Amino acid sequence: MKLNFLDSFDFFTGVPDSLLNPLCSYLYNRFGISDRHIVAANEGNAVGLAAGYHLATGKVPVVYLQNSGEGNIINPVASLMNDRVYGIPCLFIIGWRGEPGVHDEPQHVYQGMVTCQLLKDMDIAYFVVEKDTSEAALAEQMEVFRALFARGKQAALVVRKGALQYDGPKLHYENAFPLTREEIVRRVAAAAGEDVIVSTTGKASRELFEYRTATDDTHARDFLTVGSMGHASSIALAVALYQPGRRVWCLDGDGAALMHLGAMPVLGSRQPGNLIHVLINNQCHETVGGMPTVANAADLPAIARASGYKTVLRAENADELAAALERLKAAPCPAFLEVMSNSGARADLGRPTIPAMENKQHFMEYLQKNNE
Repeated sequence: MKLNFLDSFDFFTGVPDSLLNPLCSYLYNRFGISDRHIVAANEGNAVGLAAGYHLATGKVPVVYLQNSGEGNIINPVASLMNDRVYGIPCLFIIGWRGEPGVHDEPQHVYQGMVTCQLLKDMDIAYFVVEKDTSEAALAEQMEVFRALFARGKQAALVVRKGALQYDGPKLHYENAFPLTREEIVRRVAAAAGEDVIVSTTGKASRELFEYRTATDDTHARDFLTVGSMGHASSIALAVALYQPGRRVWCLDGDGAALMHLGAMPVLGSRQPGNLIHVLINNQCHETVGGMPTVANAADLPAIARASGYKTVLRAENADELAAALERLKAAPCPAFLEVMSNSGARADLGRPTIPAMENKQHFMEYLQKNNE
């Protein structure tokens, strides 16, 4: 399905998804990152932006998201957009990860099962876009949607894998920082030694898993947060509070941290003396296609200081990273380290071969055994 049907819309916001890469490339080439195309911190943020756009212009906004983000839109859709409240129209474009019958990663399986049911529960009409959906069929469906928009309702296009096509240049973002994320992950894991690590969703966890495999080390010290983007630091905080005798490292990313930035002041307020928060900043959502984040304009170390972290460091190259990791061994905690990274990953990067439930079990057993 080609994307020319979107030419009549002129405001887009959302969070990137790998299934929506053609859409993201279309938007990046059409608008860049601008007032007409805003990459939101999270999907609820995108709904708020969409509502403001409609209030200011009377036009219909477009919000794009992975289906995992449906949870983040439930509150603003139900309490703001619904036609029993303010009646704000919106077109959602949703990537259907974990579609039943289609192989996907474990974090998407249940979300894929309930994707359409959640839309029904939110009173959002939807249409499933297939690889062979014709332009005529979609045009007919969009007329149905426009009638709903006129009544202050919302509608969604649920996009199956491979259903979208875009013939223009593929989205490509890069920066000039010398370190790769994989090198940073390996250096942090080596510095952590016998400490435990909670790693964020995406390629950072995959790279940590491969590092342990390559060094013939145990995976039991690592909790790989394969879903729930933005919550790794909160998981790490609670582990640190209830395992005060051990040091806990959190491997985070800029897109994940920005998604739930309020977690940082919560962490700082508890003052865990055994928690090191490492944020790898490549300034983009690289795992799902490379759409830029706003991390190039945000001073994340300043946010950490304002949130109450006792030690705040930053590194842009290998020497600075080595010095920061050495300093962290004796630094007051909670500690925060931002490490700048270039974008991209090697093409043969694998995925964890241990099921999520097994990872949880081994991690909990490790904590218990080493807490006795």
